[in-house]
Amino acid sequence: MRAQGVLERDAHAGADGEYLIRSLYFDSPDDDCFYENENGVDPREKYRIRFYNCDASRISLECKAKTRGMTRKTACLITSDQCRRFMAGEIPEPERDISSKQAAMFMQMRLKSLRPVVIVQYTRMPFVCGAGNVRVTFDDAIVSSNDIAGFLQPEIPLRSVLATGESILEVKWDELLPAYIKEQMGLDSLQWTSFSKYYLCRKYNCCGGVRV
Repeated sequence: MRAQGVLERDAHAGADGEYLIRSLYFDSPDDDCFYENENGVDPREKYRIRFYNCDASRISLECKAKTRGMTRKTACLITSDQCRRFMAGEIPEPERDISSKQAAMFMQMRLKSLRPVVIVQYTRMPFVCGAGNVRVTFDDAIVSSNDIAGFLQPEIPLRSVLATGESILEVKWDELLPAYIKEQMGLDSLQWTSFSKYYLCRKYNCCGGVRV
């Protein structure tokens, strides 16, 4: 793999260089997030709850926003009790010790009437480089599930959404992608495109705007 020659392994990865990501995505009653993604609306944003390696002791609520082609992520930790309320379609009420970031995200989700719609899971092999804060990831074994109630359980029913052997390469950086990384990985020879795991997985649940 070319990435190993020019990038470092992410310290958060396991001994095999990978970790498992499971996310619960939200959308409005009219599937606004789904159709904004399909139509390439800019700006747009989507909300998700995420944890790693089936370890539900650390759960984060995230908002991923895209503005003028640039992506920004806002995240805050939530408790397992709050997570279960989200799973049940409730937006938790603000508590006395809630952070300002949590309060803002909860309010936006309530205003948009967001509810959980699909689980997305995949294996990620990440590489990093301090110069330019470059992050290169290879995502494979992308699967989805409708078992919202089982989101925090180690084992849930899953279905594949990519053909066997296919994976997703993502390259992220802040201001500059060093030329030597582009050259060593042959990135200039690739066709760059946007890709949404959420959108791909939702296509298995939506048909002509009607969930099936």
